[in-house]
Amino acid sequence: MNAFDEASELAPALRAELAAEIAAQGLPPDFIATIERWYLPLAALLARAHAGRCRPGSDSGNTGSGNTDAGKTLIVSINGAQGSGKTTLTHFVRLLLARHFNLAAVEFSLDDFYLTQQQRQQLKADVHPLLATRGVPGTHDLTLASSVLEQLRSCSSTRPCFIPRFDKAQDDRLPASAWTRIVSPVAVVLFEGWCNHAPVSSVADLVEPCNELERLEDADGRWRQYVNQQLQAYHTALFSQAHILVHLAVPGFEQVYQWRQLQEAKLASKAGAAAPGVMDSGQLQRFIQHYERLTRDCLAVLPTVADIVLQISRQHQIEALQYQPQLFPDQAE
Repeated sequence: MNAFDEASELAPALRAELAAEIAAQGLPPDFIATIERWYLPLAALLARAHAGRCRPGSDSGNTGSGNTDAGKTLIVSINGAQGSGKTTLTHFVRLLLARHFNLAAVEFSLDDFYLTQQQRQQLKADVHPLLATRGVPGTHDLTLASSVLEQLRSCSSTRPCFIPRFDKAQDDRLPASAWTRIVSPVAVVLFEGWCNHAPVSSVADLVEPCNELERLEDADGRWRQYVNQQLQAYHTALFSQAHILVHLAVPGFEQVYQWRQLQEAKLASKAGAAAPGVMDSGQLQRFIQHYERLTRDCLAVLPTVADIVLQISRQHQIEALQYQPQLFPDQAE
């Protein structure tokens, strides 16, 4: 039995809940078809992977069925370029896991761990001016992110977990009073980020600039070398905690700017075009160049190493889902 066979029909009450959420997200009503055709099989795969961790003799070293203690929490890393749809996918897969598969799931983004504006200004002064711009490895609180991911394995009413939140419109972290509080055990953690599991470059690969930003503002390569060094630390402290890697494979970097523009327009309509973190077309083009090198590396490498790959068409639609079958024990036996 494959994931498409296992993904049974949605209950009417859940369909109604999803329809309401689709409207709240500003998506077209027919988006329910994407949820049923692609997100539901993906959720089924993750549910099967979680069940595999709960089997006697699994790599978690635990026995039992369905408990969500620290050894059985499934950590899912979701990689996708800016504008690829990873945040939308993560949100609806969490709902499906909770409502359809009865698995307590939490979602959060690498973006939630950006350093504060003040901290990035300090990086700008101490290391390189380009580090004032959020996004690349080195502009996140890696210690906090690693700690939160570890703590989510053992949340409870007596040991609550707190997930920070970042306000992109204000370009700063929200106060701790606005962080998400988790007070019960977690079965599945969905952790999405544009550079999750990005490959680390060799020194030789960093010599030639990949765009105008690197050529004009990082002529000596100090910024990209620093980012690459930080990326290695992300793999060690953060990405290594994941059990499953999901990659959204977009056709090419050319689509990233186009799709990221749509995100910015949505942010502007919500926060107002004059909000500090909202960018015009020129600012956005420069902003995306900060991400180009690692995004291109992800597009070249991750489709060959990810556990689950969703192919995205030029029309911004999912057109295929592939996965490594040996990683998802068949629960139909």
